[in-house]
Amino acid sequence: MTIEQIRFKRLGYVALNVADLEKSREFYESKVGLTVDAPATDGIQFLRCSGRHHDIALYQSSVPGMKRVGWQMESPAALQALRSHFEEIGVAMEQVSAAETQLLGIGEAYRASEPATGTQFEFYVDMAAAPAPYVPTHTKIARLGHLVIASADRNATEAFLLDHMNFRASDRIDGMVTFMRCFPNPYHHSLGIAQSRSAESSLNHINFMVTEMADIGKGNNRMKHADIPIVFGIGKHPPSESVFLYFLDPDGITVEYSFGMEEFPEEGAREARDMPATIESIDYWGGLPDPRAGAVGTIERRESEG
Repeated sequence: MTIEQIRFKRLGYVALNVADLEKSREFYESKVGLTVDAPATDGIQFLRCSGRHHDIALYQSSVPGMKRVGWQMESPAALQALRSHFEEIGVAMEQVSAAETQLLGIGEAYRASEPATGTQFEFYVDMAAAPAPYVPTHTKIARLGHLVIASADRNATEAFLLDHMNFRASDRIDGMVTFMRCFPNPYHHSLGIAQSRSAESSLNHINFMVTEMADIGKGNNRMKHADIPIVFGIGKHPPSESVFLYFLDPDGITVEYSFGMEEFPEEGAREARDMPATIESIDYWGGLPDPRAGAVGTIERRESEG
């Protein structure tokens, strides 16, 4: 099997550790606009913005931040190609137990850690359908869009994703961040790798793509009325052409709404651009992020890694 046979369907879901499960559930349901189908069980709350079992999983924890990232593969053959390649390069993979896959509503699944950051990646092909279609409330969320991880060794993380997971780079801001798509998913980025501010890697933010520009404006006012900190925006990102708004969840984890994003064809896609490390590469409109943006997001490592 070759690296080209490792093919992804989408960013499947993001699992977050939260300090107060009920408080976070209320925030993601009533302020962000996700749907809850059932009460929390065993300290886990599932929420969705699609017709799938879940897009976000919240886990009760004493340390808020990133628990893991789920990637939905294009096919069983793509999953097998990834497993075979990881075995060849010595990256350990752990099969998820039948009890846990049933809880998560997914089929056969495997987990491995990205070496530089320790981020737990989960790979699967199938996820169960939700009991009903997703019906937007105050915000017309189109999808779980992406996440950005701050790596203490951005170059190593980027190389692992390019060389061993068949990701593609869409754009880079010099020394700051690389925007990557889980090939052949067309969206400009499903994962961003930022340079960490410290020696520790962390979650920078998670993103939900919305359907209308009005969702950004309404979200801005909704957060202000609820005294939820807005830490960047409204602005517009030059790399992806997305209009954005960043705000904080109850633990201080950064959440983004965005509207619009460049899409790439599978064949004949343009080359990644190298942009200068200036504010104009981050926001067309010259805005600056609040220091609290991306400040909370401890990465949970697998027990075997300490």
